[in-house]
Amino acid sequence: MDQMKTAAIATLKEYFGYQDFRPLQEEIVLSALRKRDTLALMPTGGGKSICFQVPSLISPGICLVISPLIALMKDQVDQLRNKGIKAMAVHSGMKKQEIDILLDNCVYGDYKFLYVSPERLKTDIFIERFKKMNVNLIAVDEAHCISQWGYDFRPAYLEIASLRELAPDVPVIALTASATLDVRQDILDKLELKNPAVFVQSFARSNLSYVVRWAENKLEQAVAILQKVPGSAIIYLRSRKGTKETAGQLQRLGIAATYYHAGLDQAVRNQRQVDWIKGKKRVMVATNAFGMGIDKPDVRVVLHLDLPENLENYYQEAGRAGRDGIKAYAVLLVREQDCLALTETAEMAYPPEDTIRRVYQCLANYYRIAVGSAQMSSFDFDFLVFTNTYSLDVKLAYNAIKVLQEEDLLLFSESVFLPSTLHFLVSQTRLYEAQIAYASLDPLIKLLLRRYGGELFVNYIRIQESEIARLLQCSEKEVIKMLRKLEELGLAAYSGKKDQPQVTFLTPRLDAGTLPLNKKRIALRRARAREKAVEMIAYVKNDKICRTSFILNYFGEKNDFTCDICDVCLQRKKEKEAGIVNKRLGEKILKTLAEGEAFSMQELIELAGEKLNEDTVGLIREMEDEGLIATGENGKIRIK
Repeated sequence: MDQMKTAAIATLKEYFGYQDFRPLQEEIVLSALRKRDTLALMPTGGGKSICFQVPSLISPGICLVISPLIALMKDQVDQLRNKGIKAMAVHSGMKKQEIDILLDNCVYGDYKFLYVSPERLKTDIFIERFKKMNVNLIAVDEAHCISQWGYDFRPAYLEIASLRELAPDVPVIALTASATLDVRQDILDKLELKNPAVFVQSFARSNLSYVVRWAENKLEQAVAILQKVPGSAIIYLRSRKGTKETAGQLQRLGIAATYYHAGLDQAVRNQRQVDWIKGKKRVMVATNAFGMGIDKPDVRVVLHLDLPENLENYYQEAGRAGRDGIKAYAVLLVREQDCLALTETAEMAYPPEDTIRRVYQCLANYYRIAVGSAQMSSFDFDFLVFTNTYSLDVKLAYNAIKVLQEEDLLLFSESVFLPSTLHFLVSQTRLYEAQIAYASLDPLIKLLLRRYGGELFVNYIRIQESEIARLLQCSEKEVIKMLRKLEELGLAAYSGKKDQPQVTFLTPRLDAGTLPLNKKRIALRRARAREKAVEMIAYVKNDKICRTSFILNYFGEKNDFTCDICDVCLQRKKEKEAGIVNKRLGEKILKTLAEGEAFSMQELIELAGEKLNEDTVGLIREMEDEGLIATGENGKIRIK
């Protein structure tokens, strides 16, 4: 075993508690350690983060991780900190001063991981600090976002190539869980990966049984499946209202269920997630806001009551079942009107140009933003209040905002809890003088110093106003008032907790009438949305090809795979077995009639050793159609 491999396994054990790597992880880690550009395609639950975290921990310097989702960044940073690894994230919603100090700490401190949203890459404040950082690896998470052929295009990912010009010797590792051949090639081209090592783990999941059931009463079918398949479950729906109603119906039927969506208070979401992970609740009914970054290996069934927009989303969500390698089920319940609705949804995904311009203008009016201002400014965003204020169609407005994001004009972040932070801006001497001058602030300052120490002078520290209030024996409202006073006096920088979606203007506010919309790209993306809906419908209507094989073909994995456990494979097996049984029974019937005697249908079937039922009657009819036997006027059957 060479030194690199030894170091990699030792790091894996020390920080992550695993004795060995999962399939492909080791090869990917060693590729990154050898400073080679790397592309890794690994299914959901394959352990992608280990692939860049281990080599970065071994190498001197800091790893830059580019990630599109604040929630994902926050989860990974929290997980690393819990392991004693210094990590931080820079994303929308942070004040410029906070970003300034955090990036300084990445230059001069001993941080190992810096997570950034792609939109930050082109800001001067980031570029200047990046030049000074000792970066050991650039990790591009959810790398499919770089491709306009993909399902979640983020144009800011295209800035990564220019970032590489500033650090030509720093290797890049690109990771994704789902990419078609077009997207894969786009990742290699757009990231300008040099002589890359490409690792592709098969998209096949041998323990996962994919099933499509056509059902008018989906809840009834879902309950029947839950009764038949024991263990933890996720039920996905597209509407928030639907999650609440379905969870309530399951509870009334005696099934321990809860629900989850991005509109719930963060504390409620956290508690429900914990209850489900610990098994206090068997079923989590959720929108697709649930599941990202959650590692619960023993999910036995994932049920979809609504059609996902595309096979990429379905594959990721279904893949949350059976990560422990034990048999699990991914069941999609569907009816014909779902297919029609999905086609309509795809048509609405890219609204008319005038709708996009109107929504942009309404956003500018909503926040009273003057033309030429507010670049990289973030605002709390109550979507329903916004649409009601301007009488906008909810779906069209949401899709217009998504298009504005794809056009690199806005960034829309779903709600995620960001804790309060505090940082002292003055020296300890100056702070002591303030304690004397403002006696009412003295108890608070003493408590903060005692609780968080000198780190408050060098970094933004997470604080809990409720905990401070408890210790000071006052209300949380009073604590917030005192913290704001510290900020007002220039003693501290205080940022209160956030738990709402946010909209960030990525450029200075433009005139809506002259928005630089890329019409050609929008038309292309509109066509791709339609194609993806067609593929999703083809998947549910397919009754000939093994479902795993269908998925593998979609992702460009050429195969003649048969899983033997999906509904299509099982039906084929059943038909084959029925054919063998029918052949034997047919032979018995012909042998019974060979001597020229005639029998009633019931007599004949019983003499052949079977019972009269739908299948045996069907066989008699087939034999008649083939001209092997005939029924006389007396109703008796004889050989022909």
